Amino acid sequence: MKQYFLIFSLVFIPMFLPAQEIFTRTLKLMGSRFDITVVADNQAQGEKYIDMAAEEITRIEKLISSWDTTSQTSLINSNAGIKPVKVDKELFELIERSLMISELTDGAFDISYASMDKIWKFDGSMTTMPTDEQIKNSVAKVGYENIILDKENYTVFLKLPWMKIGFGGIGKGYSADKAKALLISEGVVAGIINASGDMNTWGVQPDGQEWQVAITNPFDKSEAFAILPVTDGAVVTSGDYEKYVMFNGKRYAHIIDPKTGYPATGIISATVFAPKAELADALATSVFVMGTETGLDRINQMPGVECIIVDEEGNLHTSDNIKIEKQ
Repeated sequence: MKQYFLIFSLVFIPMFLPAQEIFTRTLKLMGSRFDITVVADNQAQGEKYIDMAAEEITRIEKLISSWDTTSQTSLINSNAGIKPVKVDKELFELIERSLMISELTDGAFDISYASMDKIWKFDGSMTTMPTDEQIKNSVAKVGYENIILDKENYTVFLKLPWMKIGFGGIGKGYSADKAKALLISEGVVAGIINASGDMNTWGVQPDGQEWQVAITNPFDKSEAFAILPVTDGAVVTSGDYEKYVMFNGKRYAHIIDPKTGYPATGIISATVFAPKAELADALATSVFVMGTETGLDRINQMPGVECIIVDEEGNLHTSDNIKIEKQ
């Protein structure tokens, strides 16, 4: 679950300046809530820009959806273990970048997670842990190393029969990036694409102030650990404070390690700041899986990327270039 707050203010703008305003609409896209905010001269212009962003996000959904049987992603999955599938350059490059993130995170992020057997339930119905054998079998078809790309022909081949890929850990971030890029190309000077907590900003508010994000206190969602500016970048928070199970006094999050089949432990909330929402989206989940020490070490090696972690005991951990005090 990704929690967020948007905080913005309006002030009087002198009559001799262009009277730009903030326009926001909430939409259901990609099966999730999207809040699209733009700065525009008038309502008609603002509504036009929001429509354009929504159309772009819908286009991305049709490209990457594994539920749509006619999508290229579904075609890749249905031909697992059979033959390579030729895809559009855009989808090929998204998969290519996904594999790079998998290598960067030692498999903590893996789009072949879609092959995983759903043996963990986080709806309150689980009374016993799955067996070691069930857990091992659940990830038998998972492994980004078995996704074979042919860049010359733009084909994708899943080596193992019944293997699948999915973009649940990166798709909304990617769609936010694409919508933002489209609006910038159309001359929109500022805005926010908020894809269920995957926030992507550019420009400033009409009064010249930066957009800001509140980092939610996972132990009390009415409070925040900090309020930080986000200028021309993305921020994504992954949290497990509502979806988890307890067995033998140990807390298991709904975010599952695609290599082992076991849920992540030790972290309650991970917030990642990055230039692109696609990257922030993937890394927020990856940090959960890698754990506090390894996650921060990996983030500190990535220029332009920062992270804030809240562990299960309420301790706050930050990457090297973020200095905040817990409120």
